[in-house]
Amino acid sequence: QVQLVQSGGGSVQAGGSLKLSCVASENTNSSICMAWFRQAPGKEREGVAGLYPRNGVTYYNDVVNGRFTISHDNAKNALYLEMNDLKPEDTAMYYCAIDYTGGNWWYEAFGYQYWGQGTQVTVSS
Repeated sequence: QVQLVQSGGGSVQAGGSLKLSCVASENTNSSICMAWFRQAPGKEREGVAGLYPRNGVTYYNDVVNGRFTISHDNAKNALYLEMNDLKPEDTAMYYCAIDYTGGNWWYEAFGYQYWGQGTQVTVSS
């Protein structure tokens, strides 16, 4: 059982920056995809960014592309999400996730076996 522990998040004003971290309890080198999702009150969970560690390819939701950056540190089994130029609509609970089996698109939440505990990001205008 892989455990994902998240840190970071918090409250910022619009235009500010935050960095989220997610550390896995086991080696992530064999994972197929690692991603960040978010869920705002009353909305479905949506994919924010995904990363395929074997080839380094990354994907972003259009609404965050150019503002957010996903990265991975193999040595630390860590996944990061750097968020810049934050907007009030970015306010949500953010979750990291890891997929070890593949067969799904990066933004399909049901394809991930392990999830972090979530961390709140609040952006005020």
